[in-house]
Amino acid sequence: MSEEKNSQAIEAESKINTASERENRLRKLEELKKLGTNPYPAKVERDSTNLEVLNNFEKLESEAKTINLVGRLRAKRAHGNLAFSNLQDESATIQIAFSKKELGVDEFKKFIKLVDVGDFIQVRGKVFLTHKGEKSLMVESFKILGKALRPIPDSWYGLKDSEDRYRRRYLDLLINEEVRDIFYKRAKFWEVARSFMKRNGFFEVETPTLETTTGGAEANPFKTHHNDFDLPVYLRISVGELWQKRLMAAGYEKVFEIGRVYRNEGSSPDHLQEFTNLEFYWAYADYEKGMTLAQELYREIAQKVFGRTKFTTKGFEYDLAGEWKRIDYREEVLRQTGIDVLKATETEMRAKLDELGVKYEGDNRERLTDTLWKYCRKGIAGPVFLINHPKLVSPLAKAKEDNPKLTERFQIIIAGSEIGNGFSELNDPIDQAERFKLQQELIDRGDKEAMMPDWEFVEMLEHGMPPTCGFGFGERLFAFFCDKPVRETTLFPLMKPKFED
Repeated sequence: MSEEKNSQAIEAESKINTASERENRLRKLEELKKLGTNPYPAKVERDSTNLEVLNNFEKLESEAKTINLVGRLRAKRAHGNLAFSNLQDESATIQIAFSKKELGVDEFKKFIKLVDVGDFIQVRGKVFLTHKGEKSLMVESFKILGKALRPIPDSWYGLKDSEDRYRRRYLDLLINEEVRDIFYKRAKFWEVARSFMKRNGFFEVETPTLETTTGGAEANPFKTHHNDFDLPVYLRISVGELWQKRLMAAGYEKVFEIGRVYRNEGSSPDHLQEFTNLEFYWAYADYEKGMTLAQELYREIAQKVFGRTKFTTKGFEYDLAGEWKRIDYREEVLRQTGIDVLKATETEMRAKLDELGVKYEGDNRERLTDTLWKYCRKGIAGPVFLINHPKLVSPLAKAKEDNPKLTERFQIIIAGSEIGNGFSELNDPIDQAERFKLQQELIDRGDKEAMMPDWEFVEMLEHGMPPTCGFGFGERLFAFFCDKPVRETTLFPLMKPKFED
């Protein structure tokens, strides 16, 4: 049998078995109801978590204390007048024992015939040590809390297909401890980041996720309609960059936000259309101070979340505790491709990209320059600071005084990708207006990723905004530290519907 046919046969058999098991469990459900058992009660009694019982086992055993535990059955083994199961709650798994003598004939029979692996139950009893030395609880009574009508996949053979894992993530998390642990780490990742920002005097804010113009990045937005105002609006593509800079004008000096961002673009191991970012804005600071703070932040996250600074991502080895070199944008592209992005013609840029076999969208100078750099960055292990970006690709960054064609911008490069972006913010309203006009010209020529002009933002700049450093990074950094695709570190990545009308 071919591999494809074998796979189809296994899938078909699985569907038959699942359907048959569901019918069997539905019959058990009806039998429970006939016995006067509510298979989905609301009230639960619980004295401890499983982990607390395991950690205080000797004391509980010496006191012969009766306790109530809850959880999901993960195994069931019958041996004559005895049965053993594993009870899993969020904290740990503990063995529980059922005895015909302790429970009585009817209750023991009820457990054996009508309770399945996957059911949620409450058990009451005393702890004891088995002759093999396993910490256990002898059940004196039990209560069904939630009857499962579908079986749980086997932890070894089940849910091997990535799409199935993401679609039924609740099962993936249930049976895969390593996957479950990722999201405890992810929560700590943002907790450490938030704590770091607050400790450094930053004030946490919330800014709009629906905007009439998308500012702060170059990306294709999601568009919807605001019925009450009868106007088109967009889901934000940055964490309120232009809003946070308005707060600088309002007198706040250190603000940050952690929030969701949406970009209507393609998916890849490093990109999703919906993700979490952090952005901060720091008045009276420039990009030099921003680099120092960002470096300290990354190192603290690494130490406090992962307990180390050395990582391997996509085959690249790097150490955040080591030196963070600085790479010049123009010089690096020139070194790798022979193209001077400040002097080369668009025809020369296109010819070089064609020669390198690099696909690109848009043939304007900004898009070609950016594509050349993205080709060059893919071999850089990092961590490095990329500096001296051309003004053309940095519409919100302040120009360098010694070379107005370049900007005071920095990007953090790790494992061939951009993992952080910041700059000395442009606060010259005339310069900003000119750059917005250029972005509008790109939009008029069909560039879907060009930045929408925000003329109310320019008006704000005319009222005055102090020198400011802004910086942002996202959950891609966490995925890189885990050496996982970003989809793997997202609880519920978007999937096409399984059931369609």
